[in-house]
Amino acid sequence: DERKAHRMPTAEAIPAQPFLDAIIAAGVTDIVAVPDTHQRSLIELLDRVDEPRFIQAATEDEAIALAAGLIVGGRKPLVQIQHAGLYACVNHLRGIAEDARFPMVLLIGLLGRDPDLLPGEHGGSMVRLAQPPLDTFDVPHYLLDSPDDLDKIAGAFEVSEARQGPVALLVGVMTS
Repeated sequence: DERKAHRMPTAEAIPAQPFLDAIIAAGVTDIVAVPDTHQRSLIELLDRVDEPRFIQAATEDEAIALAAGLIVGGRKPLVQIQHAGLYACVNHLRGIAEDARFPMVLLIGLLGRDPDLLPGEHGGSMVRLAQPPLDTFDVPHYLLDSPDDLDKIAGAFEVSEARQGPVALLVGVMTS
């Protein structure tokens, strides 16, 4: 398998507090979320803090539209969804984030992923097919597979600003 051939370690859970610290360090002002079981510990922590502001959206389309409005208002949002939500919002992702050139970062949980497999190797279609739509819409994406990957959050915002479009961060294992 590719992970073993490249000596890739098993994905591990990222604790909520370091995750939040990295989000704050990236300058995020708001998290617009459709609750994601995969990122539950992070959401529970966000409910207890004042900054960044936590905004719960009803749908992923609404989350993308709210994030775009926040960007217009000078804020720096992060959109937090699950892979099923990615499939639900591809038209808004394409039309608002990509075509209208909104620099936004999406934090996408890969619920049910086997931590010993790369997402594309996964037997379940929900995980295996999460990256191909991002590729189709030319959305750069990065896998968060351990606490060592948290620096990718700030990097994703830099790429998003530089390209004036969306960037996705795929959360590989349920947060702890």
